[in-house]
Amino acid sequence: MARGVGGVSPANIMKHLGGVDFPANKQQLIEHARNKDSDAPDTDAVIGVLEQISDKEYDSPAEVLKEVGKVE
Repeated sequence: MARGVGGVSPANIMKHLGGVDFPANKQQLIEHARNKDSDAPDTDAVIGVLEQISDKEYDSPAEVLKEVGKVE
């Protein structure tokens, strides 16, 4: 599987954000990912990536992924 930022694929990020009500801010995204699948082995990595995105409101999953793409 292709890996993105920090070894986390865009698909994994979207899996952890499934069911988020948009618009959502950075903290809401992090909390949702933490609560969605906290036992998954990649949860900490996904949260680590989300912690690096800009602290703003996101209107869609595509907007989140675009911002994740800017994280180095």
